[in-house]
Amino acid sequence: MAEERSSVHVLISGRVQGVFFRESTCAIAGELQLRGWVRNLADGRVEACFCGTRSACEQAVEFAHRGPEMAVVGHVEVSWGRSCGETSAHFEVRR
Repeated sequence: MAEERSSVHVLISGRVQGVFFRESTCAIAGELQLRGWVRNLADGRVEACFCGTRSACEQAVEFAHRGPEMAVVGHVEVSWGRSCGETSAHFEVRR
């Protein structure tokens, strides 16, 4: 039986811009075979939406809580079941 498909939207605050957060998130999402996107917000946060198996989405959320080496994650807001909207067949960095 195939694993349940899920989607999750995350907002990450802290020192998360200018530390390769988007690129690292994209690499992790690719390894986990997730669709979706990640982008910087004007207020200094990073926003991402992951679509795929529940376990892969959970692993991506886990990564969002720690980020890449130079990041300092202050808070992560997680919303399960929220649609990622239009996504391509892969994960992308949006500008």
